[in-house]
Amino acid sequence: MQESRFSARMVLIDLDGTLIDTAPDLAGAANHVLQSIGRQPAPMPVIRGFIGNGVRELMRRALAIEAEPSEAELDAAMPIFSAYYGAHLTEQSVVYPGVKTALEELRAQGRKLVCITNKAGQFTEPLLERLGLRDYFALVLSGDSLPRKKPDPLPLTHAAKHFELSPEEGVLVGDSINDTQAARAAGMPVVCVSYGYRGDMPLADLAADAVIDTLRELLPLLQ
Repeated sequence: MQESRFSARMVLIDLDGTLIDTAPDLAGAANHVLQSIGRQPAPMPVIRGFIGNGVRELMRRALAIEAEPSEAELDAAMPIFSAYYGAHLTEQSVVYPGVKTALEELRAQGRKLVCITNKAGQFTEPLLERLGLRDYFALVLSGDSLPRKKPDPLPLTHAAKHFELSPEEGVLVGDSINDTQAARAAGMPVVCVSYGYRGDMPLADLAADAVIDTLRELLPLLQ
C-alpha cells in the first residue's frame, strides 16, 4: 500500500468488485442465458473478467466465447439475463470484509459518500438495499443515471457539482481501468483495491495513487 494522503470531503466508491463480490450471481445469470440457447456455461474466472462495463457488455462477451453475437441476438438475450439476474440478485453476492465498518467510519467523519457504478439502476438500488449498504450513501449514480458512464468522467464531475465541491476534493475508490481513467479525466485522486475485477490487467498497470487490500485501509490515507 502506497503512503498517500487525500483531503477527501467526498468519497466515491465503485460497486462490483469494490463494495460487493457480485461475480457469482452475474455468472449465474450469464450462464443461464448460455444454457437457455444451447451453449456451454462459462467458467467463473472467465465471466469475472467480463465484469465492469455493464451487463450488456458482459453478456456480449459471454456470447462471443463461441461466436460474436449480432445486435439482434444480444437484444434477445438481455431480457432473459435481466429477469434471471433480478430474481437471483443476492443469492451468492456478498459484501467484502471491512466494507461496512469503513463506511460507518467515513460517514461519522462527515464525508459525503457516493456509490458510482456502471450497473443499471434496476439492479444497483435493490442490491445495495438488500445487503444493507444503501443508507450509507448520500448519492447513488448507476450506469443509466446519466448520459455517460465510467470511464467517462461525467459521473465523477456530476457528483462533485451535486455537493458543490471540486473534483480535487474527492477520491474515487475502484478496482478497474474504468475507474482510474474516469478519475484521471476528472482530475480526481484514485485508490484501487487489490481484489476485484480487472480482467487480465496487472494491478500496477492501473497506475492508482494508492492501493489498498480492504476498504478500511482507506481511512489512514484521508486527511
